[in-house]
Amino acid sequence: MDLQQELNKTGGFKNLELLAKQVVEGFISGMHKSPFHGFSAEFAEHKIYNPGESTRHIDWKLYAKTDRLYTKRYDEETNLRCHIILDNSRSMHYPETAGTAIDNLNKIAFSALASASLMHILKKQRDAVGLSIYSDNYDFYSPEKGSERHHQMLLHKLSDAVISKPETKTTETYKYLHQIAEKIHRRSLIFVFTDMFQTSEDDEKLFEALRHLKHNKHEVVLFHVFDKEKEQTFDFDNRPKRFIDVETGDHINLYADNIKENYEKAVKDYFTDLKLKCGQYRIKYVEVDINAGFDSILTTYMIERQKFI
Repeated sequence: MDLQQELNKTGGFKNLELLAKQVVEGFISGMHKSPFHGFSAEFAEHKIYNPGESTRHIDWKLYAKTDRLYTKRYDEETNLRCHIILDNSRSMHYPETAGTAIDNLNKIAFSALASASLMHILKKQRDAVGLSIYSDNYDFYSPEKGSERHHQMLLHKLSDAVISKPETKTTETYKYLHQIAEKIHRRSLIFVFTDMFQTSEDDEKLFEALRHLKHNKHEVVLFHVFDKEKEQTFDFDNRPKRFIDVETGDHINLYADNIKENYEKAVKDYFTDLKLKCGQYRIKYVEVDINAGFDSILTTYMIERQKFI
């Protein structure tokens, strides 16, 4: 399958489930040199066979290679609950000029595919998954479930988010995170995909909302999604351009080189502050460059699942 044919300019993802499976399988195939040797296509791990145990789950292929008896332990023995939160504000649809190639996604398409990839793994592990999507409204909420029908419904909602066109309005992320926190009662692993752009309130209110998500012993992972080339290093040619705030409509005309140094410093300071605050509130912070692939997200999931269980 050609991954680049899986996207369409007008219709978004043609088959999000198939594309997510491809992403996960590509990730797994590259893990043979990683420390996660127990992670396989069946998402099982091995433990040494003890005399007296059932021989039903002995891995005979591994025995042929190592001359030692190991049994497979499947992850359904240690189910968890996971809730994915997706920021679908107008700024998440940047860059609006992104094409249809897998290596040229905007932030919302990248986040939706990353979410679907996590859901694919969770489905294989028989874990329960819930989903919340917000923009300038709390657009969608579904509690954690593990059925096939539920999985397909969440994939459909993710696909819809990619092709939606949010209005040019400010997004009160902190408000919706508080509402989501009130809905999740059982201990869960929570993934938040957002670009962390706040326009109407200070960052402290946003972190208070993230702290609210930590109640009931939830584990929270913040995937800070951004376009590193444009939004962090401000890599634009030095011709006169109009830069428009996609959430407020405000604009400014300037030459990129005139502010590049100050811009990079301001962004670096902001990112550093985010990391420090997340550390203070015991929230896992992960920088996610949409041009760098999905490995950091899937690796983070594996590490956090081990810690969570």
